[in-house]
Amino acid sequence: MAEPLDRYDADLTTSDLVILELEATGKSDAAAQLAERLYASGRITDLPRFLEHVNAREHQLATGLPGGIGLPHARSEFVSRTSIAVGITKYGHSLDFGAADGPATVILLIATPASSFSDHLEVLATLARSLSKESFRESLRRAYDAEVIAELINSSLVFFDH
Repeated sequence: MAEPLDRYDADLTTSDLVILELEATGKSDAAAQLAERLYASGRITDLPRFLEHVNAREHQLATGLPGGIGLPHARSEFVSRTSIAVGITKYGHSLDFGAADGPATVILLIATPASSFSDHLEVLATLARSLSKESFRESLRRAYDAEVIAELINSSLVFFDH
């Protein structure tokens, strides 16, 4: 059984889960690079099978948000704890996640345990709210520091209003 997110001390991401200067051939490659970070940190247990879930979700519905954001995500039994890996694309690079206003330069891969349906929805909704603010998106793009990016994401997700 997954723990409630409020017990994670907002450690949904760490600097180890941030890729600066991300270069990817497409959204599947970007998701794979980010998922490799989650796997290396022990947050997912089966990399290929988790990626199958991410790609299946991506085929159902585009995960691009306005403002240059890609938000691939999956709930999966191969996720040991709710986590977010972040990719900031290399200058001049972007990836098509299907947003109406164009490709993404900030990619956030959200991985949630299969049992955590409400946590999954809450993380998605809260991140989408933060990412709808241009100032937040620009802060992520301009940070150039994995530690700062992790802190920005974590602080945006200290959200449970018990």
